[in-house]
Amino acid sequence: MVVLFGISWPTSIVKSWKSRTTRGKSLVFLCCIFTGYICGIVSKITASNITYVFVFYVINLVMVGIDICLYFRNRALDRARAAAESR
Repeated sequence: MVVLFGISWPTSIVKSWKSRTTRGKSLVFLCCIFTGYICGIVSKITASNITYVFVFYVINLVMVGIDICLYFRNRALDRARAAAESR
């Protein structure tokens, strides 16, 4: 599961970067996934069970973080477009 999610996040990041809009994105969903990865990382650390899977959790956390940042960039772009259109 973690590996397949890891494959899908770069696609999501590229889509966010190219589309320059928040349409089709859910900040709540992204934050839930981000929180899930944090919980997974904390679980691995507290259980002293750091294996190769831990690396995938961290990589995926970073990619979701990038997607969240792009969400805010795109939201600003959406607002700027809306303001320009309302003039």
